[in-house]
Amino acid sequence: MNTSLALLRVCLLSAAVSLAVLPVQASAQEVDHSKMNMPAVKPAPAKKVPVAKKAAPRPVAKPVRAAEPAPAMDHSGMGHSTMQMPMPAAKPTSAPNKPASRKPAAKPVAKPAAKPAAAIDHSTMQMPLPAIQPESVDHAAMGHDMPAPEESGQPVPMDHSTLGVPESGNAPSMQGMDHAAMPGMTMGPTEPRTPIPTLTEADRAAAVPPAVRHAVHDNSIQSLVLVNRLEAWNADGGAGLLWEGQAWIGSDLNRLWLRSEGERVGGRTESADLEVLYGRSVAPWWDVVIGMRHDFKPGPSQDFAAVGVIGLAPQKFEIGATAYIGTSGQTALRIEAERELLLTNRLILQPLIEANLYGRDDQQRGIGSGLSTMEAGLRLRYEVAREFAPYIGIVRERAFGGTADARRAEGEAINDTRLVAGFRFWF
Repeated sequence: MNTSLALLRVCLLSAAVSLAVLPVQASAQEVDHSKMNMPAVKPAPAKKVPVAKKAAPRPVAKPVRAAEPAPAMDHSGMGHSTMQMPMPAAKPTSAPNKPASRKPAAKPVAKPAAKPAAAIDHSTMQMPLPAIQPESVDHAAMGHDMPAPEESGQPVPMDHSTLGVPESGNAPSMQGMDHAAMPGMTMGPTEPRTPIPTLTEADRAAAVPPAVRHAVHDNSIQSLVLVNRLEAWNADGGAGLLWEGQAWIGSDLNRLWLRSEGERVGGRTESADLEVLYGRSVAPWWDVVIGMRHDFKPGPSQDFAAVGVIGLAPQKFEIGATAYIGTSGQTALRIEAERELLLTNRLILQPLIEANLYGRDDQQRGIGSGLSTMEAGLRLRYEVAREFAPYIGIVRERAFGGTADARRAEGEAINDTRLVAGFRFWF
């Protein structure tokens, strides 16, 4: 009787345990493990429960209330298709009951009721997620429609034409983009905004140099005759007349110069000279001259060897300095400086300074050594044409040293101021 009662209790306990385990297994089966790359969990082998040969009878266990089934988890939002999570091995809720050997002397042993498996709460589980590799991302599920990588393992360029990329976004990399599919962008060669006109026969003819070359002026022969001063004034002894001019012929490098200067008062020649010089250009705007000078007056005629420079100094001062050595041993130096100031295009003011120096006294010609005479004049001319211009001016002349003494002895003034009028012309 006791044995039958013990067997009945064991059967009731087994039925209760089965009812408690079924909801847990049902909730666990709701998890879609087909999409999870998890190794299959093998149940641990059940441990054999040794049965004591003689065990003291235990009190009857109270019936255990079946545990409430765990609420089903909504795994649809979880990307189990791309997650590789190791699941802990499930422990068996209870070991399989092994029938005990029946012995007449042994008393049945009451087995404790197996505890139901607790419901797994996945929301509180902290499982480490492995690093997601690019090749393992399922872009088909994300809506990117990205082709799978090739077998070589090289990444496939992404087709941005199917992505909603904003125009002003900061893209991390522009390599591999399909710009042909992006609106407003062209990568191929484009036509120039201003088309190049087609060459014509006139364009080709303009590119050909002329067959006949024009003559170079610096190698040609040129000439100039300039009368810088031809003026008259009212002197004490009668009307006075003065001339000063120059002429040259040649090229820019080599020229033949003629220069002359003289003065007449009351129909009598007071002074006159003529110079024949050869000029050679040594610098821009500067020539060196060398030649002969012949004095007609005053006194008996005489000749000098001449050497000097002619040129245009800074600030547009025209400079002429010539040294002379006479046949009788007399030496002389003449310096001239003048400048033209344009008041208008035709009205020109011309200041001029001239100085004469001698090396020794010459009683026959009334010349003293040192600074002999100095003349300063200011003339205002109006160019009717570039080649012809009348002028008026004022001139002051002064004698120094032995020349002044010679003039006093002759009854002449050493200072002379006069108003002049004349012409300047060239051709």
